[in-house]
Amino acid sequence: MVLVLGLSPGCAGAAEGEQRPFLAYLASWAEVATQDPAKTLLARLPGAISHVALGFVKPDLAYAGDLDLSGTGLAFPFSGAVLKAAIAALKAEHPDTKVLLAVGGWGYFGWDARDFRALAQLVTDLGADGVDLDYETADSGCARTPDGRIACADDARAIAVLADLRAALPRPHVVSLAGWSVGAYGEGRFAASEPRYGPYVGMMRALLKSEAAQGLDLVSVMSYDAGPNYQPLEAFRAYRSLWPGPLALGIQVMPSDAGGPRFTVARTVNLLQEVLSDPKAGAMLYGLGLVPPGPTGPDNPDYRSLTRAICVSLGLAGCDAPVP
Repeated sequence: MVLVLGLSPGCAGAAEGEQRPFLAYLASWAEVATQDPAKTLLARLPGAISHVALGFVKPDLAYAGDLDLSGTGLAFPFSGAVLKAAIAALKAEHPDTKVLLAVGGWGYFGWDARDFRALAQLVTDLGADGVDLDYETADSGCARTPDGRIACADDARAIAVLADLRAALPRPHVVSLAGWSVGAYGEGRFAASEPRYGPYVGMMRALLKSEAAQGLDLVSVMSYDAGPNYQPLEAFRAYRSLWPGPLALGIQVMPSDAGGPRFTVARTVNLLQEVLSDPKAGAMLYGLGLVPPGPTGPDNPDYRSLTRAICVSLGLAGCDAPVP
């Protein structure tokens, strides 16, 4: 392989015996239309990816069993039986890779009608390892209180959602959390972090400070789509102030509708280099299967280039493996 900007595999590894987290979302609508599980993107992913989150499942999914995905929100171009076989094929090749169902995401706001019993059954039926909670709402209703704190109308529900999810999927099932871009801002040294206004500033603070957060295994930061003044490293530091466990800095393939710089190969490497002093730091990629408009290259990378750049930057093993 061609090493990225002079880095070499292993130069930035985590503590002995502990792999840095590398969570990658697989966009179900971008999967290969095939009936052969072995030909899916999922089955052919490299082992450097520690967690694969399959997006997206509705919180209020309709699932009665028999691997019928029609009411789940997932948009794979094949059946649930093919998906189950693809997961099994991936895990046969890379048994340490965790496959998660990403629940929520933009537009899937049915949290009040959540059915985590059905979600847990879907996880079991597919042979997956757990769930990635992508708690998003149309308006979290966050505002500053007179004493300078952040309070959000959604705080109690967000905490209840996480508690219910962990109750439905006890360990050793994995539960990870996708943190909103500005969700840890608003107080203390991050009170003036940009952007500092809006209904989502601080929306993850109460959740991560709650007892329910003990049910989390991994947090990733959606450190994109927050405008040209947004700084991913500032967001990482804000989340680290609230969460002591594995923390992944988010990297986005597609250009942001909110403006701001692209995640080029060079920018991705530079950002990750800045967090490597944290032994529990890693990366999140959104998302596998996505290709930006225009000719691809180092300044307009597709998911394959960014996967390799992340792998090498984090010092993971197997960075020379092909990315489908």
